Amino acid sequence: MASGGMFWILGLLVMGLGISKFAMARGLNSKCAFPAIYSFGDSTADTGGMSAAFGPVPPPHGQTFFKKPSGRLSDGRLIIDFMAEYLGLPYVSAYLDSIGTKFAHGANFASAGSSIRLGPRSPFFLALQVSQFIQFKARTTQLYKNSSNNGSLPNPKDFSKALFTFDIGQNDIIFGFMNTTENQVPVTFPDILSQFSQAVLRLYGEGARAFLVHNVGPIGCLPFGAAMFPPKNATLDKNRCAVAQNDAVHEFNRQLKDTVVQLKKQLPQAAITYVDVYKVKFSLIDDARNQGFEDPWNFCCGILEPKLVLFCGTKSEDKNNSRTATACPDPQKHISWDGVHFSEAANQWVVKRLFDGSASDPSVPLNQACP
Repeated sequence: MASGGMFWILGLLVMGLGISKFAMARGLNSKCAFPAIYSFGDSTADTGGMSAAFGPVPPPHGQTFFKKPSGRLSDGRLIIDFMAEYLGLPYVSAYLDSIGTKFAHGANFASAGSSIRLGPRSPFFLALQVSQFIQFKARTTQLYKNSSNNGSLPNPKDFSKALFTFDIGQNDIIFGFMNTTENQVPVTFPDILSQFSQAVLRLYGEGARAFLVHNVGPIGCLPFGAAMFPPKNATLDKNRCAVAQNDAVHEFNRQLKDTVVQLKKQLPQAAITYVDVYKVKFSLIDDARNQGFEDPWNFCCGILEPKLVLFCGTKSEDKNNSRTATACPDPQKHISWDGVHFSEAANQWVVKRLFDGSASDPSVPLNQACP
């Protein structure tokens, strides 16, 4: 069995906005008062699931905001954290973390390395995450009704009023590039998206009504991915991103949007918002220097050299040349924290352009994305 450290390394491979200000934004022209967030996804949304299941994420992860590792593969907050702040809610606890967690305002089923279909890096694929939610809902409902001390449990009436978010799919595409040809990658998309549809339908059957679906970001622009799994077609764009990988993401996102359109027809009582995360993240990479960031290919934590790869926080096994992959002194200037995941500063830049609805379909602010 792989060690805890190995599991989080595998997960790493694949895959000014304070709470008072966000809470104020929530109160202005807010149509929805979401009482909870239920999150499904991979490392881009994982707030401690993989860490709880397979071993702690090491320092210097978490150093910028939490001042210690928090189970997140970043130096600080993720998009899901800023989302909670914006809605005036506590940060969403990982479902798999049993220590010191409260679920009154939601739960996070996301886990690093996860995919929509069952993949090789994490057992917590999307259907299993949904099954975990269904068990969570049934169990907490029973406990809430039978307990006088239910302050850490969700009110059963709130499940139908909660926001259900999805940030998953990039690992399905990455696995395809790792194990098949470029032409074969898109062939898998209909089955992947069929399984995504089934997940939404199951949640709808459990009473979920407000869904937020993030599309897949530009994986062809990930520094570690480009170095370790170079595309077979070496064509690069003006930003040095792999064209073949981003073309595949474009096709996946097109089919994902079509899937969302079909789900809207099937589920007339639901509000399903499609969020173009790709457009926002790529615009940052394309204009990095003007936005106050360094070259987007310079990541903050980790070491990549010929025949030597040290992921953020890991130590070299070479006793004669022992080193630890430590963080740079200024992570706020980097888009990429570790070559795969965005820094807190980059996530903060992204959310400013996500929550106003300008990158969403329908084009409504996050606090109005309910039926």
